Amino acid sequence: MADGIHVLVVDDSAVVRQMLTEILVRERSVTVTVAANPLIARDKMLAHRPSVIVLDLEMPGMDGLSFLDSVMATDPIPVVVCSGLAARGTETALRAMEAGAVAVVAKPKVGVRGFLHDSALMLRETVVAAASAQVRPRAARPPSRAQAVAARGRAARPAGASISGTAGNTVVAIGASTGGTEALRRLLEEMPPDAPGLVVVQHMPEGFTRAFAERLDRGCRIEVKEAEPGDRVVPGRALVAPGNRHLLLRSAGGADTVELCDGPLVSRHRPSVDVLFRSVAAAAGPRAVGVILTGMGDDGADGLLEMKRAGAVTLAQDEASCVVFGMPKAAIERGGVDRVVGLDDMATLLLREAASLPGDGGTRFRRPGPPS
Repeated sequence: MADGIHVLVVDDSAVVRQMLTEILVRERSVTVTVAANPLIARDKMLAHRPSVIVLDLEMPGMDGLSFLDSVMATDPIPVVVCSGLAARGTETALRAMEAGAVAVVAKPKVGVRGFLHDSALMLRETVVAAASAQVRPRAARPPSRAQAVAARGRAARPAGASISGTAGNTVVAIGASTGGTEALRRLLEEMPPDAPGLVVVQHMPEGFTRAFAERLDRGCRIEVKEAEPGDRVVPGRALVAPGNRHLLLRSAGGADTVELCDGPLVSRHRPSVDVLFRSVAAAAGPRAVGVILTGMGDDGADGLLEMKRAGAVTLAQDEASCVVFGMPKAAIERGGVDRVVGLDDMATLLLREAASLPGDGGTRFRRPGPPS
């Protein structure tokens, strides 16, 4: 764990500030300062620059999004959004991710003892990961070519793409954590309408993944949805694991489908990238591509190695483009990675490798040129 992590908690609820402090200081390297609103937070930041800010978004005076914009524009500091589960809260939290926050966590449920177990562990892991995140000033981005195509509507997607397909299709499995929401957005926006079926684990709390998938769906040429039991993995569709549920790939009866399950944390997470990758190794083997993106820790490293041993192509995001080079680094060190590639080139290489796999992949999606 990192040493000397100073966390500034900004929340207008005294009860929440106390709960977050109690949870975070159980990590011995962490010290916590609290502020009831962004104006007080600014003064405290001048006295002691924090390593990480844990930020509520709905507060009197200056709202959390405005404060986040100010931080990202003047002195970028890793920000973890602590949000409620109401529909308004989840949508605002996702806007904060687009504005530069590195992760989102669920606000502690006051009086619910269960929060101080798995959720508390994941909260501490997220904050410690954020302390080592690479954050940069945010600049306005012109719409990408993929966004421009997607803006023309769902008509750009081939009819029937989400209901056809067999177990002979290529499967792409993707795992991500801290910084992964932005990496996934960039990667999925580059997928063409006939892209291979994708299954995705992004470490994110229960209640946020549906809104996250819907937001991605609005900007992509493929369909993106939160996975439901029995959903088919087919060309032109990405299935995102629901928060707090493990996602597994199953192949039977001529179709690839997904299964959701509860159970203990695996590699300290639920959903776990390792659980997904191991199931893909067993169900799809040499007709799969595994991709591990930015994130802290080693979730997915063992599973990606299993995919490689089963004949899959395995890719890892490079350090320069990662927010946190933890999960990719662990996978590389364990020998589970065929290629290390920057995020800008990931979509091109993924599609090229998918097109070369056995099955009907090579005749279905276009083969892009080499990364520039």
